Amino acid sequence: RLSQTFHGLFGRRLARGYWRDRPRPILNNNWEATMFDFDEESLVKIAGKAKECGVELFVLDDGWFGARRNDKAGLGDWVANPELLPNGIAGLSKRIRGLGMEMGLWFEPEMVNKDSNLYRAHPDWILEVPGRTGCHGRNQFVLDFSRKEVVDAVYDMMCHVLDDADLSYIKWDMNRSITDCWSHALPADRQKETAHRYILGVYDLYERLIQRYPQILFESCASGGGRFDPGMLYYAPQAWCSDDSDAVERLSIQYGTSYAYPLSSIGAHVSEVPNQQVYRNVPLHTRANVACFGTHGYELDLNSLAPEELEQVREQIRFMKDNRRLLQFGTFYRLSSPFEGNVTAWMVVSEDQTEAIVGWYRTLSHVNQPTSRIRLQGLHPDRQYTVMTEGRHPYRTHAPWGDELMHMGLITSDGLSGQVETRDKYYGDFDSRLYLLRAVTPAA
Repeated sequence: RLSQTFHGLFGRRLARGYWRDRPRPILNNNWEATMFDFDEESLVKIAGKAKECGVELFVLDDGWFGARRNDKAGLGDWVANPELLPNGIAGLSKRIRGLGMEMGLWFEPEMVNKDSNLYRAHPDWILEVPGRTGCHGRNQFVLDFSRKEVVDAVYDMMCHVLDDADLSYIKWDMNRSITDCWSHALPADRQKETAHRYILGVYDLYERLIQRYPQILFESCASGGGRFDPGMLYYAPQAWCSDDSDAVERLSIQYGTSYAYPLSSIGAHVSEVPNQQVYRNVPLHTRANVACFGTHGYELDLNSLAPEELEQVREQIRFMKDNRRLLQFGTFYRLSSPFEGNVTAWMVVSEDQTEAIVGWYRTLSHVNQPTSRIRLQGLHPDRQYTVMTEGRHPYRTHAPWGDELMHMGLITSDGLSGQVETRDKYYGDFDSRLYLLRAVTPAA
């Protein structure tokens, strides 16, 4: 109940603007597909396949600007690289729009590489303690956003890009923690003000951009910088809660995040395999079944998938489009914790208790297991519900009552008396299933 109170508070009182109550577009981000190795033609090819599968938004990630061919250069120079994008971001966005898709773009506006034109022109614009060796992370330094002239310069560069291109989404990364929190603009006896002034500068940049581009969806970042505080939801209604995109890891990440944050605020994507962080091979259906309890997207090149996998993706996207309002804005319940056992389970229920979706995830497969069930929550006790798996297979020949599902539970055992039909191909470890519940009788 406390979590649901937080979800309402954060989702309806902190979040605001055009996207607050709107289901989020299904996106394809190019980062895990290409990293820094791309050009305009390869991006359009990736976007074209994504469009065929039903993706609505293509996002160009890191590497499009300045001398950014690796993570050692270019941060702070927010100008498109003409060798990669001869027609700039405006030209690429026109081609993406021509495919019938929206386009989004990656920025990391608070950071700078020393190998950049911005740093060479303004070496005193970074946070650093005089007389000490500076501390960097990922070859980058933190710009001093406590200074208005720094924020103004970044704002002007971003607006130059956004004014020319037709964009609907900004991924605002923040990939390292703040260290050496010393501003060259303040005397020694006022350095305690720096951290507070810094975040006010971040808010100022957000506010100016939001006012100028009110229909752009901003996604903030809690990855390397660990910044996913409620205050950020006032400016960006969703956050990329971790660069750890492995679906098994994400069970714990998303379960923990859900204690305070609504699902509409949790950026969750289907990553490639082997996963780039943990090198785990998780089945495609499980990657999608985890990611659908969030904003949902893909971090891979769909051109690399086999035909049967592409059909799975098309079905996943159809399912998400049919159910994303319920998944992102329904009442959320945690049923079984990944921190306490081998099975994770959660569910969302519509406000009128006529619909629900249950996510069930098993990390490791075991033999000769007893009958297992999960007790549901939030249903109307005096209604009967049809229960279908995500493959539209019936759970039982009869519709159980809400009271039965909440007190006796939903049977999740595989293959017991034909009660559960699963996919044609069984994966064993890292398996998952979605159950769709629809009320078939009115409340008594």
